[in-house]
Amino acid sequence: MTPGCPEPAGAVTLGFMRTQRQVVSHALRRRATLEAMRRPDAVMMESDPCDADPLLIRSALHHGVPSGSACPVCAGGRLSVLNYVFGDQLGQFSGRIKQPAELDEMETRFGEFTVREVEVCPDCGWNFMLSSYTLGDGHRRRPPRHQQTVEDIYG
Repeated sequence: MTPGCPEPAGAVTLGFMRTQRQVVSHALRRRATLEAMRRPDAVMMESDPCDADPLLIRSALHHGVPSGSACPVCAGGRLSVLNYVFGDQLGQFSGRIKQPAELDEMETRFGEFTVREVEVCPDCGWNFMLSSYTLGDGHRRRPPRHQQTVEDIYG
């Protein structure tokens, strides 16, 4: 969110993150995809945007932050936003879903990592990456030690 710019209706934002940088918004591509879906004669150039993986839908149901707006495809009220984190300094925790409060805490514990916001509708399968940005205090750190997980123990 750029200071001084109005926030779109129903938008989910994390508020002001102190170290947020390299923000890439996919709002224009999202709008173009939705318009292409609404045209009766249009053939989708990309894969179907309503083809969410069952694991993504399950993640949205259990770990997603409600968006507060209706799904742009089916008008369902269960549209959720997931925040995936990626980065070398996260070690084995790269690729996990984090809540906004956890991102706020991670911002000072890690030097640099990328957050990808994905919106998912469990009703129709709509999924789209809303934005990506970098967080972290900029100080290079070693990844945390590998901690045993259930997969390590039981294979």
